[in-house]
Amino acid sequence: MTWSIEFLPSIIGVTVLVAITTAVLWGFRAPHHFAPALAVLRGALQLALISVLLSGVITNPLWVALALLVMFTVAALTASSRIGWSLQHVELVFAAMALGIAVTLAVTFLTGAIEFSPRYALAIGGIVVGNAMTTATLAGRRFMEVTDERWESVEGWLALGATPRQATLGLTRLAVHSALIPSTDQTKTTGLVTLPGAFVGAIFGGVSPLEAGRFQIVVLAAIMAAGSITAVVIVSGLAPVRTRPKVPA
Repeated sequence: MTWSIEFLPSIIGVTVLVAITTAVLWGFRAPHHFAPALAVLRGALQLALISVLLSGVITNPLWVALALLVMFTVAALTASSRIGWSLQHVELVFAAMALGIAVTLAVTFLTGAIEFSPRYALAIGGIVVGNAMTTATLAGRRFMEVTDERWESVEGWLALGATPRQATLGLTRLAVHSALIPSTDQTKTTGLVTLPGAFVGAIFGGVSPLEAGRFQIVVLAAIMAAGSITAVVIVSGLAPVRTRPKVPA
């Protein structure tokens, strides 16, 4: 009974915020105006479940590895669905995200930038996986959108004898740049515009601001590295187009 009283203000606040979001989108007649509300509900249920599970496995390396594997699988499948379901897209997204995340975490822990322990592996691994998912989605969708918008130009290059990859070279670079804009802006405005959750959480947990800042800058660098690798691999895999791409709704 005590926990329900403690969480009541949060429940009320979240409910009001979701109602405002839905009302604004519904009033503007935006498509899928219930999607954010459903996303918050799903996120709340998932966080409740993962909070219960992590309380008992956060120090167990095998369970942490399993948790990260589940996170990665769900993230990769989510990004694949945004680009368009196909075996080729699923394989591409899994490979791109796996490479970006593996390289990033290997450098982070092998250099000693962050202590290698189950707790930190889960924390930074989850952050990197989530951001790699977002970057994969943005890179894939932006490439398909810009290729669709400029299809006449692509066809012109193909008619002149360019290979499919050569015909979309400029578009792949544009897609990578666009996909990294959110991460770049987040990184360069940290401390001035935003205080990241990892930074604030570390301070609330008793860590000194200096140590929290050190941890956060490593996290931001890891996000940028994983995102760059993921985006480049995604658009490189999509680049050899021979037919006009259809952007998923």
